[in-house]
Amino acid sequence: MLLGFFTITLDALIVNVALPSIRNGLGGGMSGLQWVVDGYALAFAAFLLSAGSISDRIGARQAFAEGLALFTAASVVCGLAPALGVLVAARMVQGVGAALALPSSLALLRETFPDPARRAKTIALWGVGGSIGSAAGPVAGGLLTMADWRLIFFVNLPVGATALLLLRRADRSPARPAPFDWAGQITGVVAMGALTFAAIEGGADGFTTAPVVVALAVTVGAAAVFVIAQACGRHPMTPLSLLCSRVMSLSSVIGFALNVAFCGMIFLIGLYLQQTRGLSPLTTGIAFLPMALTTAAMGPVAARLANRFGVRTPIVLGQVLIVGGLLAMAAVPATAPVWLLVVLMVPIGSGGALAVTALTALLLENVPAERAGTASGVLNTSRQTGGALAVAVFGSMVYEPSGFVHGLRISLLTAAAAVLVTVAATLRLRALSAREDHHGERA
Repeated sequence: MLLGFFTITLDALIVNVALPSIRNGLGGGMSGLQWVVDGYALAFAAFLLSAGSISDRIGARQAFAEGLALFTAASVVCGLAPALGVLVAARMVQGVGAALALPSSLALLRETFPDPARRAKTIALWGVGGSIGSAAGPVAGGLLTMADWRLIFFVNLPVGATALLLLRRADRSPARPAPFDWAGQITGVVAMGALTFAAIEGGADGFTTAPVVVALAVTVGAAAVFVIAQACGRHPMTPLSLLCSRVMSLSSVIGFALNVAFCGMIFLIGLYLQQTRGLSPLTTGIAFLPMALTTAAMGPVAARLANRFGVRTPIVLGQVLIVGGLLAMAAVPATAPVWLLVVLMVPIGSGGALAVTALTALLLENVPAERAGTASGVLNTSRQTGGALAVAVFGSMVYEPSGFVHGLRISLLTAAAAVLVTVAATLRLRALSAREDHHGERA
């Protein structure tokens, strides 16, 4: 499970440092680069909802194996892509495979470790795989791009194959067959795809152009049909009873904001260091190394903090670190040395790892075991949607005539504001939990 989470998360961010090299090799402007990143994130987010249900219904082990196999095969196609359109399409297939594998990995951990104490330690170890993958992505991307940008996709082949071989030793998971929610899945994909298209193309061509206006209208219509399908369908992939859970809804909002900050920052700084500051891909990757090392160490730290002070403490602490890092980075002058940016990235990465690990544990503690896959899918859908929209919107901001640096600052301040709002949401979560505990004691 750790290897699978590692390679899925690595691939979400490894392309950021390689984007200028991909443009040199395959062509395309800023919108093309945004689609290379968002093609993966969009498919990932759109299929996570039904993937969680599929994991519950066909069995976690089976879903993980099928998803990881699809992801690995699509990685090979990405590495061989002869044109930008082929690369974006293969990235979308990668996202579908990753969507199937990620929630099933958490559900399989839930099956394997029914004891809450052991499960908490295991989730922390599982989180290390994601932390290393997300933080090491830019470093590995810079190193591999120095040889050939295509290697950033071929690296998934040995990791995926190893994970699949190890998985053969695991027993099959129990299955709970049920009809597939076609209406929910189709409208979910259409709504997310149309919204991302509107954000990317609106930034390039203007939000009053006909294609963007139509895309926004499609987003609203598809989203409305999605809600109706989930409320009235016999087998909804995201039951409204789950979405109405206060822990589930607030966790989704927090996860959304965390990925807006982290994924948006990685995307922008990777471009800034190369296009504005003139760094090579390798030097850019090395610039992310301090953040990578500290982020990788935060999983066990989050577990210790949660055991001692409660699971919400590392969530709040992580958010505060992110806000502080983003505000400081936005205030840095354009002539500041690169090492200062390197230092300021550390609290952003560390805070994200603290908060996400604890947030995952909090959610799994508050959902029934039979809904673990679905709940994980909802949480990670919100996170990936946040990352995709951050790339779309922030990419449009730096595309403005006012210049890259001005757009970068506005983007960082926007991300900081989003996370600051979720600090209040987290405190609200604590208040709700305390009130529910009090009512439970009275009962």
